[in-house]
Amino acid sequence: MGIPVKLEVFEGPLDLLLHLIEKNKVDIYDIPIVEITNQYMEYIRGMQHEDLNVMSEFLVMAATLLDIKCRMLLPKEVTEEGEEEDPRQELVEQLLQYKMYKYMAFELKDRELDSGQVMYKSPDIPEEVLEYAEPVDLDQLLGDLTMAKLGEVFREIMKRQAEKIDPVRSKFGKIEKEEVSLSDKFVYVHEYMRQHKRFSFRQLLLEQKSKMHIVVTFLAVLEMMKLGEIHVEQENTCGEIMIERIGEADEYKEASGSDRSDSVYNGGIGGTEQDRSSD
Repeated sequence: MGIPVKLEVFEGPLDLLLHLIEKNKVDIYDIPIVEITNQYMEYIRGMQHEDLNVMSEFLVMAATLLDIKCRMLLPKEVTEEGEEEDPRQELVEQLLQYKMYKYMAFELKDRELDSGQVMYKSPDIPEEVLEYAEPVDLDQLLGDLTMAKLGEVFREIMKRQAEKIDPVRSKFGKIEKEEVSLSDKFVYVHEYMRQHKRFSFRQLLLEQKSKMHIVVTFLAVLEMMKLGEIHVEQENTCGEIMIERIGEADEYKEASGSDRSDSVYNGGIGGTEQDRSSD
């Protein structure tokens, strides 16, 4: 007749390993893997009727211990630095982390028990006492402060403010948004086309004042190509882009910025999404 033995309940495989190490009083940095593995397997055999989800964690650790046991029998591997690798190193690090968290949990549990034995009382200080503010004696506050000391404090503050100023960025001017109207640029390009029947795109851009003017001029040229007012050609890659107006110069004499911008905003660059989809 077998004698029933009640097994201790552990929270996980690391908890069981830590218990076996402390029970055998061995150094956690030098675990006798053969002896610990045998004791661990004995505990696993007694868990045959436990929940499969719980058993799976212990079986994974059992496989890890057997793997370490086999690697301990083989010749030791050497790292690039010439040091021998210990197959138990990773397991030791996991056990040390688990031990630290376990002891921290015990400490927090003790603090919870201690705080449960403390009684707190709500404050009952009268409002008159809470609202009381000690009067300030100006003579005592100023003390031996003189105008010379005030001037010294002021100079020190101004010096600190000057040190905070970036010597490079402080010389930058104010950046202002440059307003460039597409309709005005249409008038400019049309006026330029009246004087030049054929010209290069580079020549047109050289007349612009800033990068924003160049971008808007480029948009105006694209729209003119779409409206069929100009013809653009380029003989070879990276070659000069030549622009030639279509029609005579007299056609652009009466052209105004508002007239040309209407065509742009109704069916061109500035049009609505509905207008562009209809195109």
